[in-house]
Amino acid sequence: MKIQQLRYLHEVARQGLNVSLAAEKLHTSQPGVSKQIQLLEEELGVDILVRHGKRVTGITEPGQKILAITERILREAENLKRVGADFTNETHGSLSIATTHTQARYALPSVIKTFSERYPGVQLRLHQGNPAQIVEMVLSGEADIAIATEAIALHDELVTLPCYQWNRCVIVQPDHPLLGEPTLTLERIADYSIITYDFAFAGRSQINKAFMERNLSPNVVLTAIDADVIKTYVGIGLGIGIMASMAFDPGRDQNLRAIDASHLFEPSTTRIGIRQGTYLRGYTFEFIQMFAPHLNHEAVNMAISAACRSAHQEAPKI
Repeated sequence: MKIQQLRYLHEVARQGLNVSLAAEKLHTSQPGVSKQIQLLEEELGVDILVRHGKRVTGITEPGQKILAITERILREAENLKRVGADFTNETHGSLSIATTHTQARYALPSVIKTFSERYPGVQLRLHQGNPAQIVEMVLSGEADIAIATEAIALHDELVTLPCYQWNRCVIVQPDHPLLGEPTLTLERIADYSIITYDFAFAGRSQINKAFMERNLSPNVVLTAIDADVIKTYVGIGLGIGIMASMAFDPGRDQNLRAIDASHLFEPSTTRIGIRQGTYLRGYTFEFIQMFAPHLNHEAVNMAISAACRSAHQEAPKI
């Protein structure tokens, strides 16, 4: 049995049983991937993949268990490399962060600047996506940590750490009637066409919940994956915008005005997500604390240990 065979099997599963795509991701040939998985099956004495002719159509019952063990072995193999690197060259390496546009654009720049100055030998990679894509990047090992709101807290495979809470503002053109309102209400907001985040992003469920509780049906004419798009279309008069307060900069957004709406919506929590069982390099702990000062080394380790204990208690006996 070889680690390479396990990597091939893992990648085939990751790519939805598409062997050609897995081979492309692994920079090797499709016949080579198929051959190595067949050799693994022969050694273990069971079929892992269900085949129909040359096509892989499913995973067998023993294959499901083998895949689960394979993921743990590959994760621990990566952890071994990280431990070695931590003790031989603690200021060099790489750190890959998966996050949303809002976090990358408005919350992370100062942290990344400080981190890069302190650790010039660490190659920092930033991947953007929606929350579901971000979670997948961390679970697959493509990214080390996830930074997002809402969705990552729903995945048991991740250790999630609350970083900070934020709320929303309504943005309008400088002459908009809402600027003259003594108190902003959901009823008045619902009188106008609304531009806000896509359903997968940035606490959109909190917005929907607030309107539903007041039996209001907002007229959402456009949804976007980032605040810059929202501001653009508010600027051309398509409607009013509801977005994260952190995304409004009075100096940069001089053609718009922001009205605080934190009294109308429940706050959202931005979290860091780490795949369970992942060994974190020393500089990763520092990055986390730069982003969320209350998450020091001890606090992060305690959360990881608690999640590991819980996972072991809940794990089915095989």
